[in-house]
Amino acid sequence: MPPFHRPKSLIALALPLLLDVTVPASRLPMVMAAAAVPLAARTASAAEPAAPADRDRLYPFYLPMGGLRAPAATFRIRCEASRAAGHEVYQGRSPDSYGGPIEGGYELIYEAQDAQGRPCVYPFAPSLPQVGGPVQGTQYILRSSNPGARVAFRTGDEWATVDLRLFNIAAQRVHFEMRDIELDFPGAIQAKGALHLEVTGTQAPGLFTAVVRRAKIYGGKNALFVPNGQTMLYVEDSDIAGNVGTNTDQEHTTYINGTLVSHFRDTKFHGQRAWENTASGHQLKDKAYLRVYENVTVSNVPQSSPPSAMPLIDASAFGFTWSDGLRIERVAPLQAPRDALVDLRTDIRYGEPGNYPWPVIGSPGWQMPPSPLDALDRVYLSVFLNTSVKSFRTEPYVFALRPTGTTPGTDGYHVEGSEAPRAQQRYVSLAFGTGGNLERVYSPEGWTYADPDLPAGSEWVLDRSKFIRHALALIGR
Repeated sequence: MPPFHRPKSLIALALPLLLDVTVPASRLPMVMAAAAVPLAARTASAAEPAAPADRDRLYPFYLPMGGLRAPAATFRIRCEASRAAGHEVYQGRSPDSYGGPIEGGYELIYEAQDAQGRPCVYPFAPSLPQVGGPVQGTQYILRSSNPGARVAFRTGDEWATVDLRLFNIAAQRVHFEMRDIELDFPGAIQAKGALHLEVTGTQAPGLFTAVVRRAKIYGGKNALFVPNGQTMLYVEDSDIAGNVGTNTDQEHTTYINGTLVSHFRDTKFHGQRAWENTASGHQLKDKAYLRVYENVTVSNVPQSSPPSAMPLIDASAFGFTWSDGLRIERVAPLQAPRDALVDLRTDIRYGEPGNYPWPVIGSPGWQMPPSPLDALDRVYLSVFLNTSVKSFRTEPYVFALRPTGTTPGTDGYHVEGSEAPRAQQRYVSLAFGTGGNLERVYSPEGWTYADPDLPAGSEWVLDRSKFIRHALALIGR
C-alpha cells in the first residue's frame, strides 16, 4: 500500500478535553523533518472555555466521571484567622465537629485573598480530614475559593505534605482534585511527596482518578508522588518545581509509579535536587502504562542545588507514550551528563501484570514483522511530535529505546537475562519534527524511526484521541 506522506509543516493538535473530537485524515498534523515548529500559537480550541471556572468542569474524554456523588461535607477556611492561629480556622462547621472520620467525601475551600485583597499565604500545610466508611463514588477536593486565583501554603516543616490516604479501596471508584494551590515546602525532607496521592490496594474495574489544575508544587522527597495502582492522573497548567529530600538516588521532581495513565498538559517540571558528585534523580520519572504529554517543558535548572546530570525524563518502554510539543532544556551539571534526554527503559515493569496486553520480556513468542511500521497496532509504542531541545551542548541524541531482557526477575518486576534478539523486541518509537541542539534523534538501539513515512492505515498514531483509545482498549479500559 502507498505510504502516508508527510506534508510540509506541522499543525499541533489542540483537541477539546470533554468532547470526543478526532481529526480526519486530510487534517492530520503535518510534519517536517528539519526542526520542531514553535508552539507559541497553541491555544485552547473554541470548545475549551478559557475561564478557569468553566475549564474546571471539563475532563479528558477517557476519564469515567459518571456515578460520582457530591462531597458530603464542605469546609470553608478563613484566611486572616487561619494565618493568625497557624492552622485552619473554619467558617462554620469544622471536621472536628463530626467526632471522627468523614464519610461520603469532602471539599476544602480556602479563602483566596486576605483583608487587603492580596493572595492569601497560609503558614502551614493543609490538613486533610481522616476518611472513614465506604468510599465508592466519593470525591476529595482541595481548592481556592476563587477559580484562577492561587492560594499558597508555605512552611519549613520537615513533614509538610498534602497526603490523601486511602488504603485497600479494592474495586471502588474514587476521585481527587486540587485546584489553584501552591505548596511551598522547602524543609519537607521527610514527606514522600509534597503532594502524595497515597491511594493503594486498587483493583480493576475500580479506579482512582486525580486532577490537578493551576498548581505549583515544591518540596518533599518527590514534589509529586503517585504509587502504583488503578490510577489515572491528569495535570494541567501547573509548575512542578522540585524536591528537597536527602536521598541522592531514589528521589525525583515527580515520581509516577505503575499507574494506568499520566497526562500532563501545559505543565513544567524542573528543580530536581542534585549533589555535587552524584548524578541524582530525574525531573520526571514516569512509569504509567499510558503517558500523554502536551505542551510540556522539562528542565534540569535547579531550585536549590547543582543541576542533575541524569536523563530529564525516565519513562518505561512498557506501555504507550504520546507527546506533542515537548520542550527539553538542559544546563551544564557538575558531573558528566548522561547522554539520553528521554530514557525509555525496559529493566523494570512497575505496574501490575494486568496492565499490559503482551509480555514485556523477549521470547520467541514474538517476532517483529519485516516492516515494523506495518505492526504499530501490535507493539508497545511511543510517538513524539514537535520535540525541541535547548542544551548547553550539542546532545548526542534525544531519545533512547532500551532493549529488554529474556528472563523475569524473582520479584516479578525486574527484567533480567541477556539482551533479547532484536526481532523479539516488541517496542517501537517514532519521532516527528525533532529540533534543537542535537546530533541525532535516537540512540542506535531498538526499533526507532525519525520522520518516517507511515503506511496507509497507520495515521491513527498521530491522533491523540485515537492513540489513547487504542492503548486503553488493549487492557479493557
